[in-house]
Amino acid sequence: MDSVNDTHNKYVAYVLWLFGFMGVHRFYLGRPISGTIYFFTLGLFLVGWIVDLFLIPGMEREADRRFIEGSHSYTLAWVLLTFLGIFGLHRMYLGKYITGVLYLLTGGLFLFGVIYDYWTLNQQVNDKNTEMFY
Repeated sequence: MDSVNDTHNKYVAYVLWLFGFMGVHRFYLGRPISGTIYFFTLGLFLVGWIVDLFLIPGMEREADRRFIEGSHSYTLAWVLLTFLGIFGLHRMYLGKYITGVLYLLTGGLFLFGVIYDYWTLNQQVNDKNTEMFY
């Protein structure tokens, strides 16, 4: 059964799972701690990565419950971060033009900014989507 709130896409999570030994799909689905562990252990020595093939639907439903749907797409923000993060396009998408240009000029603040955004992007999009309510 699909969730009423559809913030994250299961199929995108599976595409990111292909890079999952680096934890990308876990970051996308709102699990930065285990994403970091996967990054440093190559997906728990590939065992956790394979197990996640079966856990993704549940993680996607949980992400849909945790985050607020709105005018900004979590999926688009994550695709921009994952594949073009050093250029700051995900930040520009969220209206953070100054830091977006800064990322563009510094390679994602020498990759430290990109790593920070892996930890915080879901919350950044969530905050942007709730701005219209306040």
